[in-house]
Amino acid sequence: MAKPAKKLVIVTEKVLLKKIATIIEESGASGYTVVETGGKGSRNVRSTGHPNVSDTTANVKFEVLTPDRIMAQTIASQIAEKFFTDFAGMIYLCDAEVLYGQSFCGPEGCGI
Repeated sequence: MAKPAKKLVIVTEKVLLKKIATIIEESGASGYTVVETGGKGSRNVRSTGHPNVSDTTANVKFEVLTPDRIMAQTIASQIAEKFFTDFAGMIYLCDAEVLYGQSFCGPEGCGI
């Protein structure tokens, strides 16, 4: 059986990458994945893959697996309250099941 988890997804401006990474790390989450991304939303189009002089027009997407909803909501609240008045961003939460991942499941494994 897989280990249940919550997947917290944060999409925001790349300029916030280090600050958001710090919040995630300080929360006790075992890690995160971050990728550069683009798309269209209420604040117009943000694209990637084009040469540019600065990172001010790029977005990033963090994916964080947390053991429970409480940790995910704590991370999300801190980020939203600190940054989303002045920066574009969206946060959503999904149910997940970890099949493999010693850093998340521990040395006993995920039980699959």
